[in-house]
Amino acid sequence: MLKVEVCNDLEKAKGLWQRYWPQNCLFDLWPVRACFQDQYNNAPHFLVASQGRQVCGMLALSWIEEAQCYGHFPGELWQGKTWLEQNKIVAANPVATRSLVDHIPAGTRLRYLSLDDRIEISPWASLDETGYLFFPRQFSNSFEIYWGAFSGKSRKKIRCEIERLKASGVEFRYNRPADIDWMLRLNMERYHHLSYFDDARFLHAFEKLASWLQANNLLRVTTVLIGGRVAAVDMGAVWNNTYTVLAGGTHADFPGVAKLINLHHLEWACTQQMTVVDFLCGEFNWKHRFHLTPRRLYKIWQPQIMDTRHAPIVWNQPAAFAV
Repeated sequence: MLKVEVCNDLEKAKGLWQRYWPQNCLFDLWPVRACFQDQYNNAPHFLVASQGRQVCGMLALSWIEEAQCYGHFPGELWQGKTWLEQNKIVAANPVATRSLVDHIPAGTRLRYLSLDDRIEISPWASLDETGYLFFPRQFSNSFEIYWGAFSGKSRKKIRCEIERLKASGVEFRYNRPADIDWMLRLNMERYHHLSYFDDARFLHAFEKLASWLQANNLLRVTTVLIGGRVAAVDMGAVWNNTYTVLAGGTHADFPGVAKLINLHHLEWACTQQMTVVDFLCGEFNWKHRFHLTPRRLYKIWQPQIMDTRHAPIVWNQPAAFAV
């Protein structure tokens, strides 16, 4: 018989995550999530499905006090919504998936879910935002072939913008951790209260993430200097041959520099034969035009009050779940 229990102890939740959570992307790594958990300090609420002594599914939730709802662990908020992507319902089979969904607490707001296309998502899930990916192998790891996919008119327009910047002298520098401060400053100056980093918790979590990535040789910082001035900085991570571009900042004095640095990322990914570059969600008026591949993500938003006959059992760590 399949049952669902709740783990609300952070250390035990960590053990469950490290033992059962798939490690498919950067956001699946516990230390990445822990950087945000340390700042937001939301109470974990992990749903764990088991059959006999075998764990067959897990949904990692957190109670977000300020929003009065459950969200995907660790429940980090930016403008009232969580930010980390590729969240999951981990399940060995459709029965386990259905059981976990049946036990989701009322008022839960799950975003950025990566769901298997074979899973029937209605009526409990709907389309959320779209992520954007670049697959160098689709272009034989050749930036020239990729560049040739643009129309002649688009190539001419982009080339003119870039040549105008190069006329002032363009340089690139890499992996200078101090440039992250430049990125944060440029981002906040450009977006003000709309910046991710306007929230001190998010800012400190991101700084901690950068430190962890650097310590584990995963950090990639790309800086564009024009005429000797810092014009743009992007922070990313390279893990499992995937390059994830996490955040960036551009100087308003250099229009077109965003195109320059993004093309630079794509050319570098081709040269390094990366499996994929993840530019995350948000089209920002360029990702579709740059021939990136869309990835559908899903949400579960304020489901109906669950049947109390399926109320989860409070975690008591039976032998089957020993971690």
